[in-house]
Amino acid sequence: MPHSPIHSAARRHFLQRAGSLASAFGLGGAAQLATLSPAHAADYKALVCVFLYGGNDGQNMVVPTDAARHAQYAAARPGLAIPRSALLPLGSSGYGLHPALAALQPAWQRQALAPLFNVGPLYAPITKADYLAAPANSPLRPDNLFSHSDQQTLWETASTSAQARSGWGGRSAQALATINPVISLGGNGRFGQSDQQPPLVLPAPGEVFGAYTLQPADASWAPMAARKQAVDALYGQALPGVLASAYARQQRDAFVVSQRLGALVTRQPLAAGSSAALDTAFAPLIANGRLTTPLARQFYQVAKLVDGRATVQGDRQIFFVQLGGFDTHASQALASDPLDGQHARLLQQLGEALAAFDRAMVAIGMDQAVTTFTQSDFGRTLAGNSSQGTDHAWGNHQLVMGGAVRGGTTYGQFPQLVLGGPDDVGVHSWERHGRWIPTSSVDQYAATLLAWFGASDAQLDSVLPNLRNFGSARSLGFV
Repeated sequence: MPHSPIHSAARRHFLQRAGSLASAFGLGGAAQLATLSPAHAADYKALVCVFLYGGNDGQNMVVPTDAARHAQYAAARPGLAIPRSALLPLGSSGYGLHPALAALQPAWQRQALAPLFNVGPLYAPITKADYLAAPANSPLRPDNLFSHSDQQTLWETASTSAQARSGWGGRSAQALATINPVISLGGNGRFGQSDQQPPLVLPAPGEVFGAYTLQPADASWAPMAARKQAVDALYGQALPGVLASAYARQQRDAFVVSQRLGALVTRQPLAAGSSAALDTAFAPLIANGRLTTPLARQFYQVAKLVDGRATVQGDRQIFFVQLGGFDTHASQALASDPLDGQHARLLQQLGEALAAFDRAMVAIGMDQAVTTFTQSDFGRTLAGNSSQGTDHAWGNHQLVMGGAVRGGTTYGQFPQLVLGGPDDVGVHSWERHGRWIPTSSVDQYAATLLAWFGASDAQLDSVLPNLRNFGSARSLGFV
């Protein structure tokens, strides 16, 4: 059946698609994808960064289960603390997960899950005395602590300067000369930026990746084939000026990449050509052929791209997904039930999506090759506030998952649960809230992941300039 004529709205849609496709790569960013030959993927590895925007309350995500420390924890946050009886025990580790993360128990039992305690942006190891003695402009005091935008930048860039521009994911892809840049399913964040190209931003399943009406399937209708031929001719012309030439090259390369990845990106669960193994793994999160949560949609895309790595190309790939809503100053939990509320619902979405992705990687035999890890703006105060919530802090607990993870245990140093104590940055009575000074740095966290990924010591020092300040303690040992 012939297509109907393109009306003005469709023309606008085409221009928007073409522009967004180009901006997904940046000037010249797609050239690497278009021109490099596929690498042999027998040694394939992938890192998946899960950024929890708003500042996840790690204090309620992983909780001590011994009576003494749980009593300290509960006393500091009445109405918010998770009862000991409700925690999901992590073996004999002395810690338990929030019950909303029940979906992650199989990964823990498979020893493919590990909590990492009290991580945050650091220039060098620091004590409370060091922090208090440092002048305001010292690198020992990361820029604008407790600020959402600045702390997101510090986590995504592995820096203590809010002026940092490139992300540690983007710098890693550049240093390791991966065929693809960071592939983001969660927008154009700083994590995937390098000084040469932005991340490749892909849409959710079911959405078109490429210019509207100029997909390969549209070529069967002569007017669309002629339109595509005209566009190709336009961008194939020699243009004066470096910027104009770079833009034309960017557009040409973007068409090549979108035509290579478009069908894979668009494919929905349970649709023709979908993977039965992936669909089964994500089945609890599929209703009426659609994935039920934003994070599930992002993880399903990542799973497809890992499964379709021959099409994606390259033997090293970094992915980025994200979930927002963690700025829980108020109504973090229901006053009538600390196990319910905004934070519990977010953790349930996180746990179910992580578990589905873990099942998918096991099902396709790639769990040993894919490591997933969380990041967030900062931790939250141990002390609750007067609005049934928590406030901005510094160090935070994270989760690492995958077959290569040395799971079944915990890593890092858990803080002393003493308001105003040696791990709390607060001194005066009005500032003793349990804002933990990190005992592991973002640099060490990233270096542990990247060393597994294949980065040399020299590459780690290039990507993570503050890593050398931690001496021989470069790895946290969880993979």
